[in-house]
Amino acid sequence: MTVKQKNGVRPFTGEEYLESLRDGREVYVYGERVKDITTHPAYRNAARMFARWYDRLHQLHAEDEQRGGPENWKWTVPTDTGNGGWTHPYFIGARCAEDLIKGRDTIAELQRVVYGWLGRSPDYKAAFVGTLGANSNFYAPYQENAKRWYNETQERLLFWNHAIVNPPVDRNKPIEEVGDVFMHVEKETDAGVVVSGAKVVATGSALTHMNFIGQYGPVPVKDKKFALIFTVPMNAPGVKLISRASYEFVAAATGSPFDYPLSSRLDENDAILVFDKVLVPWENIFVYEDVEKVNTFFPRSGFINRFTLHGLTRLAVKLDFIAGLVLKATEATGVKDFRGVQARVGEILAWRHLFWSLSEAQVRNPEPWVDDYVLPNLSAGLAYRVFASEAYPKIKDLIEKDLASSLIYLPSNAADFLEPEIRPYLEKYVRGSNGYDAESRVKLLKLLWDAVGSEFGGRHELYERNYAGNHENIRLEVLLTALNTGDADRFKEFAEQCMDEYDLNGWKVPDLINPDDVNIIRKR
Repeated sequence: MTVKQKNGVRPFTGEEYLESLRDGREVYVYGERVKDITTHPAYRNAARMFARWYDRLHQLHAEDEQRGGPENWKWTVPTDTGNGGWTHPYFIGARCAEDLIKGRDTIAELQRVVYGWLGRSPDYKAAFVGTLGANSNFYAPYQENAKRWYNETQERLLFWNHAIVNPPVDRNKPIEEVGDVFMHVEKETDAGVVVSGAKVVATGSALTHMNFIGQYGPVPVKDKKFALIFTVPMNAPGVKLISRASYEFVAAATGSPFDYPLSSRLDENDAILVFDKVLVPWENIFVYEDVEKVNTFFPRSGFINRFTLHGLTRLAVKLDFIAGLVLKATEATGVKDFRGVQARVGEILAWRHLFWSLSEAQVRNPEPWVDDYVLPNLSAGLAYRVFASEAYPKIKDLIEKDLASSLIYLPSNAADFLEPEIRPYLEKYVRGSNGYDAESRVKLLKLLWDAVGSEFGGRHELYERNYAGNHENIRLEVLLTALNTGDADRFKEFAEQCMDEYDLNGWKVPDLINPDDVNIIRKR
């Protein structure tokens, strides 16, 4: 049975997604305003990788329709909006472990088309949007806004970004004393609120449809004018993005896809997001002037459970890719049979196994939530947040130890292989082991260098270290969660159970024997 859409609305195709970006948005890079994101060399291939993501989802849905009715679908689900359409399962609130498993599996399958390198893919913000239907009451008196955006986003698969961290400016001061920089309400109007200020890091925002603005950080909001959670289109008047240097542009200008196969198409450009008197309509507001809700958004909205599942799954796919590169690189360099190298490759695989196992724990042990909805397991998600920040730099270190100079014993450009005068030298002196010729060896090691050693690779190490929050907060929140859920009390009670079995006079339990008959201290 094919699901028929009552209103004709369905998720974007890749081509439609690219067309949707031509909307007059205000993005700046290298001192100029970008006229067309989809053709500018700083963004055009990353845009096409996201288009590939949308097209792959349509392919998965076509596969599902061949299976018969929705009850047989593997990757997609009917919308729950009444439009008779279909959508990505993670954009809908989950009611059981099977729903979470399906959402996780679809996230993973779509990440495979981008090799795990696009952390802010469209289903990343489904971690938030997918809560708006089930938990709409959290946003009262703006609960109808939540429901409307829940419906609209899942039907079209609108691509949301987010910017929830205050800029690293005057961090020694309370938020309220940095009102000239941090995002805040300037005034109310009949149409909405006028907002000015900045947020970071706005990863991938140039390639999205909607800005999500919230608050996250170790310092709580106290002043109502900073207590604001909302969404606004990327092309809203006054919204400006000032991009960092583009790795895609540099790769295009000085290299080639052969030299920078990741940088040249998977750069989620990070940016400074500026609001200059932006009108945010009332219908786009989720929280306003409610200090408590803004400060408790992370634990109470359901977002933290769900964004950790997305991030964890994406990282696991990325580590599948990196593991494959390392296994091939140790072959190509002739070190695959060294015992120490094998041990370190085994450690990389163990990290990969850990994160896939945590993903399994999140989806197969869900936590009850509002009404009959469930969330991914929070303990496993919090563990991922901490260990990912340790694992990624460790994996990078292991790679650099064993591949060493192989990562830079490389010609400057693909053009070197096309130069007849030096090609024979490359074939002889840069050849690989185990059947790898010079070209295939260089192709492989340039890919691995782009993954871990280039500016793109360095940015990804910083990204994985800080993806889920600053290094202290992600650890502190594990403790705070244990205190709030009662886990800490249970852990202490378990320890106390052991301590209650003995005192200064010996064992207090009947099944153990005191050492009075052999203890030489007591006999003195």
